[in-house]
Amino acid sequence: MRAVVTRVKSASVEIGGEVRGSIGQGYLVLLGVGPQDSEAEAAALAEKIVNLRVFEDEQGKMNLNISQVQGEILAISQFTLYADLSSRRPGFSHAAPPSLAEPLYEFFLGRLAELGFSPQHGEFGADMQVASVNDGPVTLLLDTEAQGKKK
Repeated sequence: MRAVVTRVKSASVEIGGEVRGSIGQGYLVLLGVGPQDSEAEAAALAEKIVNLRVFEDEQGKMNLNISQVQGEILAISQFTLYADLSSRRPGFSHAAPPSLAEPLYEFFLGRLAELGFSPQHGEFGADMQVASVNDGPVTLLLDTEAQGKKK
């Protein structure tokens, strides 16, 4: 799984002109699912995200996690994170098929809920307009495959 995690002041997702999810301070998470991913990767990624210490403490150091600042999460499915960019026109054969990706995306949302968050989200496979006010900016790329290779 791949996630682009951006620390935001606010973020929202709109589908067909209707706001479907909106948060204040927290994370905008763009989540891509690969064909080899499982619930284990989804659970580990959710836990990694909620435990990241990228919010500033009283001394201005990135030392606090999202719970400590009462932050929120907006999670958006993003198959383009697995784009093959070897040519000028991206290919998407490296992304998991919807039959695998959608249940893992839903599992990821459920794991965030188990960890104490009520994640806002878009709609899997929908044409979405995502807006954010980035904070910092602080943007991190997490990849469970790359993390697994380091063990």
